[in-house]
Amino acid sequence: MTIYYKSLPFSKNDITLALESGVDGVIVPQEQVKAVAALSRCPVLAAEEFPSVLLGSKADEEAVVERLQQGEQVALARGWEIIPVENLLAQCSSVAVEVGSVEEAQLASGILERGVDCIVVLPQALMELKDIVALCSLNQGKEELQQAVITKVQPAGLGHRVCVDTIAMLRRGQGMLVGNSAAFTFLVHAETEHNEYVAARPFRINAGAVHAYARQPHDATCYLEELRSGSPVLIVSANGSTIRSTVGRVKVEVRPMLLIEARVGEQTGTIFLQNAETIRLTRPDGTPVSVVSLKEGDEVLCRTDVAGRHFGMRISEDIREI
Repeated sequence: MTIYYKSLPFSKNDITLALESGVDGVIVPQEQVKAVAALSRCPVLAAEEFPSVLLGSKADEEAVVERLQQGEQVALARGWEIIPVENLLAQCSSVAVEVGSVEEAQLASGILERGVDCIVVLPQALMELKDIVALCSLNQGKEELQQAVITKVQPAGLGHRVCVDTIAMLRRGQGMLVGNSAAFTFLVHAETEHNEYVAARPFRINAGAVHAYARQPHDATCYLEELRSGSPVLIVSANGSTIRSTVGRVKVEVRPMLLIEARVGEQTGTIFLQNAETIRLTRPDGTPVSVVSLKEGDEVLCRTDVAGRHFGMRISEDIREI
């Protein structure tokens, strides 16, 4: 979802605060576009080119559909109702709405379980702008995590493993969902823990072998080897909540590896992780557990799904991953 702040009437101080809050772009009067564009490398749109339209009748709705289908850029004025927005989402590739509070932003982000494509935050919500950005931009919904029972831990020789260094400071209980199959991923814990030999690296997830799948935003996956500086990455908490972050650096090095197998019901999954004390999975209570102390019968958090991905996108296909 794209988030714009609309500074109308124009305020330089408001624009500065909006840019620091992490909005994707700003909307200002035409005569201010050039000056504001010099403040930050983000889209600056003229209010005259992104007008707001009021939906007061079915005829208004039909007129907006026509304008959007013709490629015009308009935002539904504050006061919109859910049913007309649902109708627009069903007919148009992109819908924008104005919001004046966190509650309105949350409502807009959940319509038809898809949400609108763009929200335009009005000055009334300036003091809530950081919360709106966190809710609609960083927040990526919830993952359904399950308790898996460890069934095997064994040395697997040398392999290329991937350290994913993000641009975020992660906390206990957070990590990435990684596995040998997209149908069974493990919550690999970030390096948030200190020990007497190694300092914590709370921005880092030592995520696994190069071939492994990593769950990404928007129900996508990628191979760990494909991650680069600037790649999006899905950070998952033990309670299933998620945020979007960005890869700052990827380190691929040859290290001794462990093969770890776990089971949820009748479904079994595996992952290769570096054989070192600082690499951890996540217990059901959110605490990290080192792979070197992991044993059969231990419980860790995993996510199960159905197999079937093509270039990271979900497909319906008869497929087995073993």
